[in-house]
Amino acid sequence: MKKLLFFTILFSSITSFAQRASDTILYPEEKHFKNIQQLTFGGDNAEAYFSFDGKYIIFQRTSPKDGIDCDQMFIGKVPKYGEPFTYKMVSTGKGRTTCGAFLKDGKHFIYASTHLGSDECPPIPDRKKYGNKYIWPIYSSFDIFMADTSGKIVKQLTNTPGYDAEGTISPDGKTMVFTSMRDGDLELYLMNLKTLKVKRITHTLGYDGGAWFSPDGKKIIWRASRPKTEEEIKEYKELLAENLVAPTNMEIWVADADGSNAKQISNFGQANWAPYFMPDSKRIIFASNHEYKRGFPFNIYIINGDGTNLTKISRDKGFDAFPMFSPDGKKFIFSSNRNNGGTRDTNIFIADWAE
Repeated sequence: MKKLLFFTILFSSITSFAQRASDTILYPEEKHFKNIQQLTFGGDNAEAYFSFDGKYIIFQRTSPKDGIDCDQMFIGKVPKYGEPFTYKMVSTGKGRTTCGAFLKDGKHFIYASTHLGSDECPPIPDRKKYGNKYIWPIYSSFDIFMADTSGKIVKQLTNTPGYDAEGTISPDGKTMVFTSMRDGDLELYLMNLKTLKVKRITHTLGYDGGAWFSPDGKKIIWRASRPKTEEEIKEYKELLAENLVAPTNMEIWVADADGSNAKQISNFGQANWAPYFMPDSKRIIFASNHEYKRGFPFNIYIINGDGTNLTKISRDKGFDAFPMFSPDGKKFIFSSNRNNGGTRDTNIFIADWAE
């Protein structure tokens, strides 16, 4: 699940942060964002990802005032600068959804949903029970579905006990990488979309998720936790037994597209996540709170593929995350708490990318 529920909970609990005096859609230091435009206004909007032709985005949205009590999937056409952004719901409206991604034909998309488990939104865990840790539910009712752009589900891609979500598609459109609990831990798997044959590609204790292929299709990038001490391993396993994870310590990993030659890229501590390859398939863009011991803000950073030359590119005082480039590398999209009028809203922003 590339939208981490616990981040939403974290910011919902920080009222002093939410009431900051100034607000803007662009900070002076953000030199890479040109012609920036706010696409959504109100609610929690995140994980906006481009179609293969760059003309549409798919994203997830929660807005209780609009009757959307937990995340549902929406699709909208990328507007020209200055034009309004319109969108439509394409999930069932039942359960909770996450992690939408277009297929290469532009007519279908994948997403994960809990709707087969229940029509209702699944319950949010009680953090007090776990010492107020920032925990994230791994809903066992999540499975991955393929739907057409009218919203009709045409195929169920996963049907195993436990969590299946966080699917994305290879540049050739043939393979899905996703996260699953089917073998008892949160591991990465590849699925051939034609045969539905599955291959496991990670094998180390810890949460592996949020994987993407590089634009050239040769690599994958993802976030991972690696509990090492007895205490860390014990806590990880105990939470996982209750379908929970505390994703507050994650680093960026890269491997060949088949999972071989896995290598840890970041070593900053705290939560380094939502990684994505830059258009050159060499540099990496990601979200992190590593500069701040209190756990926020989250900002967006760029590093080289070998982990060097860390550069901070976003400056909101709350939350910037889920960075993604259009397939031609010209446009950049992300989610942010900026310009929310002192509320707790997270919105989607798009800009022309300037090197």
